[in-house]
Amino acid sequence: MTDSLSDAKVLNSRQTIAALGVLFASVCFGIVPYFSRNLTDQGLAPHAVAFYRYVIAAVILFPAFLSQLKAWRELVWGLCAGAAMGLGWIGYVTAVETIPASTVGVLYMTYPVFTVVIAWALFSDTPSRRALFASGLIILAAVIAGNPAAVPSNQFSTLFISLAAPLGFGFGICVLVHRLSRIPPLARIASVSLGSVLALAPLVATSTSAEILPEDFDTWMLILGIAVVSALIPQLIYTVSSPIIGASRTAVIGSVELPTMFLVSMFAFGETLTFSQLIACVLVVIAIVVTRSRVTRNVTTNIARNP
Repeated sequence: MTDSLSDAKVLNSRQTIAALGVLFASVCFGIVPYFSRNLTDQGLAPHAVAFYRYVIAAVILFPAFLSQLKAWRELVWGLCAGAAMGLGWIGYVTAVETIPASTVGVLYMTYPVFTVVIAWALFSDTPSRRALFASGLIILAAVIAGNPAAVPSNQFSTLFISLAAPLGFGFGICVLVHRLSRIPPLARIASVSLGSVLALAPLVATSTSAEILPEDFDTWMLILGIAVVSALIPQLIYTVSSPIIGASRTAVIGSVELPTMFLVSMFAFGETLTFSQLIACVLVVIAIVVTRSRVTRNVTTNIARNP
């Protein structure tokens, strides 16, 4: 009896720590707009911002990638997922430059819809009724957040381009679930990060120095922030913590990412939230809660969500 009580206390303690880890990681994911907008304000090109977000993780975790060379098929899938995510993230950074971060955040949270569609189309993973219902709520939220009252008509093209980010992330989640489960978590993150870097490298190589090289110490600190504070560290914590508490609790706790984006838009950029944006936020959070998805977020961010 004593041993059982002791084991239960240890389990509860681990779950509490893991839940706090997911909460911390999700908040870190949510502050991405702060770094991305400030970096583009300093003159860096969107593809350079995306490159810097992934390159540190790719370098640090490269040994984990090399350790799994025998599983080359899985690594190739990871590289492809990373390439899609890296290129898609350019759209997100471009949108955050001129469109309210809260609106872009809602649109980024449409990634579950893309995940359902891609999993169904490419991997014959038939969605549940609950997943379809949640997808409908998310689509409704995106329509509300992107209405003409919230976004000027001359920025609709940029808003549309921003959907490349959730599309890439949705593809990454599908690859994670259906192709990368056979390799260790660190190797998954490494392959995706490396794929992003390789896809973005040609754009970086053909850019001017002003577009890719920071001019001062503060800009370097922002780069360190977007690569480590909002990517590498929270992703590692998320990867370790999410299996302990399960996908359902992870999804519910992880939904704090969107409100965090809203707070960043308010306090860092002085944006005023509209009623439609708040309604969209509520719909997205409800959708995340009701899905109780089996998918966990073990790929770097972003794969992320998790922007």
